[in-house]
Amino acid sequence: MRITTKYKPRWVKAAMPLLWGSAGMSLFLAVILLIPSILVKEFDEGWRPEALLNMQPKEGLAAPDKPILVPVYLTKEQTTVEMTLEEYVRGVIAAEMPAEFELEALKAQAIAARTYIIRRMKLQNYEDMPEEAGDAIVTDTVSHQVFATEADLRERWGWLAFARNMDKMTRAVNETAGLILTYEGEPIEATFFSASNGFTENSEDYWQAEIPYLRSVSSPWDRMYAPNFERETAFSFAELYKQLGLPVSSQAPKMTIIKKSDSGRVLEAEIEGKPFTGREIREMLDLPSTDFTWEISGGTVTFLTRGYGHGVGMSQWGANGMAKEGRTAKEILQHYYIGVKLEEIQK
Repeated sequence: MRITTKYKPRWVKAAMPLLWGSAGMSLFLAVILLIPSILVKEFDEGWRPEALLNMQPKEGLAAPDKPILVPVYLTKEQTTVEMTLEEYVRGVIAAEMPAEFELEALKAQAIAARTYIIRRMKLQNYEDMPEEAGDAIVTDTVSHQVFATEADLRERWGWLAFARNMDKMTRAVNETAGLILTYEGEPIEATFFSASNGFTENSEDYWQAEIPYLRSVSSPWDRMYAPNFERETAFSFAELYKQLGLPVSSQAPKMTIIKKSDSGRVLEAEIEGKPFTGREIREMLDLPSTDFTWEISGGTVTFLTRGYGHGVGMSQWGANGMAKEGRTAKEILQHYYIGVKLEEIQK
């Protein structure tokens, strides 16, 4: 094996003997000994370690007279932590949306997140909570809303960006403090997802219930702004059969789309004679969305999907696209949730 090194100019080669001569060695040692004193001088003139401690968030959450408390079960820590409603909302938007999103999109997410937990507290149906959660009413997972602690966020953002990003999240919460979405006077089911295929989905086309404010609307911003708007997911024949619970075979599967929704997502399909809903296929194969087509080549089935998530409610990337065009949080929310109002929490 021959190892090559970068080319050294002739003057460098000629200087090497001088460097390692007695004079050169003395100079080298002098520089090494001088570095610590230079560093100490720099710290003495302003670069003090205490300066790093000042890189803390400057914005504080608004403190209501009678704060609403939310007990949250932290799954990683396996403990329940009680916090104020606004602390909880800030942790949700920080976990659910990129910090780089526009402020109005973050504000829309804050209102949706606040609406979700207020509705949950009003209904008081906590049957989906794990036994170990004790008195908690919500977890920090996708089963409810993803929530991030400050420790999580310091690790994710890094110490240089933490203060800046946290201030932005706090501002989004403070500027929407106490606001929720209502329909006919009741907090709505404020569902949201990452990116649409260009349209959101009617609630009954993914779930069973037809909800009047969860109607399909256009969302052209997703195609413009969402990364990986189109994705490919490939399976061998054996993998496909196994994950769909079908007898494994080396033969190409017979696959047919039976019905699509008005938004272009698959509602019903048939694979090897067995009926599936689009949602079943998406969840069993862990596809990004129910807007999918496929190609069969060799021993592989490759699915092409558009968008990411269930498609019902507010598109997060769509919200950010609207914010980039100058739309307010209220305009964003009333676009994705039909006929809703923004109201103060009724205590």
